[in-house]
Amino acid sequence: MSQWPSLLVGYEGADPLPTTFNPDGKSLYNPPGLRSAAYDEFPKQFDPSKNGFDFHIYHMPAVAAQAQYAKELHERVRREFPELRIHEFWDGPAGPHPTTTFQVDTFNPHQTGAFFSWLVVHRGPCDVLVHPNTGDALRDHTELTTWIGRSWPLYEGCLV
Repeated sequence: MSQWPSLLVGYEGADPLPTTFNPDGKSLYNPPGLRSAAYDEFPKQFDPSKNGFDFHIYHMPAVAAQAQYAKELHERVRREFPELRIHEFWDGPAGPHPTTTFQVDTFNPHQTGAFFSWLVVHRGPCDVLVHPNTGDALRDHTELTTWIGRSWPLYEGCLV
């Protein structure tokens, strides 16, 4: 049996989806249905005692232009997204993170989507590790991680 549970549980008796295309000729037509709960709440696998997602913004401190950009990005995020939890700017490696970083926490899907899309455009030379908080730090930082930009190796020993 697969280590991944079926994502179609609850849809066993559903009508087959149509194979017709929308007028754009590229995307498939989906019949109207209920709005996904994922727009308003995180999946049940998330740890409800923690924030939903952590964004760890990395840069290379030895590269002066990157260091300056990262400091400006930190300030801009604080000004643009004051409702998010924005951590201090670390001057070196911290925890599993191999380089200078700062962290931003989001608390609902709307914040996560807005910050993600903003950061994709404004990250500049910085790379970003994005992970959920499910209560399993090792899995969150490895298997469930998404990177914006290049990925960096993590010190996994402190996550066990």
